[in-house]
Amino acid sequence: MTMRLNPYLQFRTGSREVLEFYAEVFGGTPNTMTFGAFGMDGPLADLIMHGVLETPAGFTIMASDTPPEMMMLPNSTPICLSGDDAETLRDYWSRLSVGARIETPLAVQMWGDEYGALVDKYGTQWLVDISPAPASDTPADEPADDPSDDPAED
Repeated sequence: MTMRLNPYLQFRTGSREVLEFYAEVFGGTPNTMTFGAFGMDGPLADLIMHGVLETPAGFTIMASDTPPEMMMLPNSTPICLSGDDAETLRDYWSRLSVGARIETPLAVQMWGDEYGALVDKYGTQWLVDISPAPASDTPADEPADDPSDDPAED
């Protein structure tokens, strides 16, 4: 049995554009269903009833347009990208930054991680936290054991 927890973003309109933007940032191809595909006609027919983006990194982002008669809360829960793949996370930061409001520039913080916060051009808050890469078991400057130095062979 498998379970996932992923963000589901709601917009009044424009979720198709949002998912296409995130596809440019993270990769993948948005899969969308319109209200019209399920029988709704008129000006709401082209709105996205449900959209999903599955990325090569294994992220899932869902989004939908919300017709005016439906309740919608503002996107107030940040999405956090974290890990030790600094190059990839910095690239995501750079791509999300286009047209964004930077709240905290991506920089090393007092706790040792590289961290930044922004609100993208669609109003979604993103947090990026880059932890230091784990240290290897053998320091790079420590020589490997040389079997010719084995005193038992003398």
